Amino acid sequence: MTVTTHLQEPENTLVNVNSEALKINYHNLKKAALVLRALNHKLRQQILHLIETEKKITVTEIYIKMRLEQSVASQHLAILRKAGFVNTERDGKFIYYTVNYKRVEQVGDIVEQLVA
Repeated sequence: MTVTTHLQEPENTLVNVNSEALKINYHNLKKAALVLRALNHKLRQQILHLIETEKKITVTEIYIKMRLEQSVASQHLAILRKAGFVNTERDGKFIYYTVNYKRVEQVGDIVEQLVA
């Protein structure tokens, strides 16, 4: 069995296995991996659970309740926000975080399909 990889376009990769080509969008694959990685971290899971419990919470409340450094809480929230798992809402000088339930459900459904 010969496996060769040829870069067709910056975001697409052709993988030839036994002369059969599988087209994989590498850029989207990498983005999907980052989304899954965002949830595959114990501290981020705990942060998401806390946000769900509180319904609406600031980064200050998160780092105080979880006994974290402010920078650590902010970095993990940024990862969750970039992956779409949390929403932000500004109220005066405060930014509140809420769970994006639609996104969590969407990713959960995809994960179930992958492992089925």
